[in-house]
Amino acid sequence: MALTPSNMLPLGTKAPHFRLWCAVNEKELSLDELKSDKATVVMFICNHCPYVKHVQKGLVELANDYMPKGVSFIAINSNDVGKYPEDSPAKMKSVALMIGYPFHYLFDETQEVARAYNAACTPDFYIFDSGLKLAYRGQMDDSRPGNGKPVTGKNIREALDRILKGEPVGEDQVPSIGCNIKWK
Repeated sequence: MALTPSNMLPLGTKAPHFRLWCAVNEKELSLDELKSDKATVVMFICNHCPYVKHVQKGLVELANDYMPKGVSFIAINSNDVGKYPEDSPAKMKSVALMIGYPFHYLFDETQEVARAYNAACTPDFYIFDSGLKLAYRGQMDDSRPGNGKPVTGKNIREALDRILKGEPVGEDQVPSIGCNIKWK
């Protein structure tokens, strides 16, 4: 595991289009099918990363709190499953069902989507506004494995609350940090 921060894609960037396989419902789904007309959260996660495992329950709580408000959540796994078989689509489905992910968990086999988003780590978070322009990228909150701080989703919650009120999200955003994406 190489501890890696987010690359911090420029704010205002239009969300790159994708069409990926959903490991849970076993269908191809596109950004256009999954986006929200209010806010869309795109998360790069995986199964094996201790930083993702640390926030899994918090991701479920966050999504369950904001999906009823019209926010869409999309999780993407871009790891090389040849070297990291625990991140395979079959295991993605198993983890999603076990944890109770209320959002789609997509597999980026070619890693083209991770490259398009300039994703660097797991977890890596991007929030797009109603026009699919990037309003927030960075950490979920300041909790990390072993630092004793609770997982609250504070940073993402604040960004989503501002977007839902039609207010701008501040530009002072803290990068996420986690395991590097396992590139082929």
